[in-house]
Amino acid sequence: MASSASSSSARTRAPMQHIDRKELYTSLEARIRYLHSFLDFGTGDVEALSSGAKYIQALMPAVVNIVYKKLLKYDITARAFQTRSTAFEGSMDEVPDEESPQILHRKMFLRAYLKKLCSDPTQMEFWEYLDKVGMMHTGIGRSHPLHIEYVHIGVTLGVIQDILNEAILSHPRLPMLRKMAFVKALGKVIWIQNDLFTRWYVHDGEEFTDGMDFGVVEKEGFLHGKKVLDETVEASSSSSAAAATGGSACPFSSVVESKDWAAAASASTSGSTCPFSGASKAMESLSIKDKKPVPTAKDNDDARSDATEKASRQEKPI
Repeated sequence: MASSASSSSARTRAPMQHIDRKELYTSLEARIRYLHSFLDFGTGDVEALSSGAKYIQALMPAVVNIVYKKLLKYDITARAFQTRSTAFEGSMDEVPDEESPQILHRKMFLRAYLKKLCSDPTQMEFWEYLDKVGMMHTGIGRSHPLHIEYVHIGVTLGVIQDILNEAILSHPRLPMLRKMAFVKALGKVIWIQNDLFTRWYVHDGEEFTDGMDFGVVEKEGFLHGKKVLDETVEASSSSSAAAATGGSACPFSSVVESKDWAAAASASTSGSTCPFSGASKAMESLSIKDKKPVPTAKDNDDARSDATEKASRQEKPI
């Protein structure tokens, strides 16, 4: 008995960090600190995002087109684009398609948003804007209220992460350790963005926030009176979107370390001349997953030959 008590007292326990529950719901800075700590988001992630920003920027036109093809595939998600945005004063198509004025406008802002993800996450402004994006989708403080149900938000973030992960992991020149660091860091940012969406949808902590005045949300692309998204510059990149999604050009061509894509692919295990080839297929089928190869007549003959040979071996006495 004494031995058991001695063993128990000898155990050391790491100090437990205190998290103030009220602060999680009333202080964005405290919430971000907690999320960073829980996800182990640190200097290594910041460095990975900084070094990988050029790859994300090269992918932006293609990613935007894939996302909006997906959103316009379903009537329940396309319905959102029939409501006027506070930032858009142009004409609107009643049944939107990819060339509708309101869709071209939204694509412009999504490109600018993706570029914002490549900026400096060490600044609180970075996370404040991501929080504002979440708030705006609930219609709070907007002159033209628009409420997007969370189920559509969550799956859209999932599509974006899936596209980016596939493109990064299939890059023929990036070392695997860099790919892993980049994918992990990007995943943490996307999941923090997911939390900054859900905090405006769920009712957790509402005993602390009930009655809080959120005021009128600033115009899209602005934070604290300062413009943080340069959508006019992003609009100039729209001409490259067709090339990126048409399968004839590689969106990484301007940032790859080697100009010879064929040589780069031969040196890699992927066997593809473009690291974005998998996502290019997704543009055609709206599916990120590669289709199973259809067996050819030669494959069937080879299979039958193997089966016959195997049966013959089994018949021979040991």
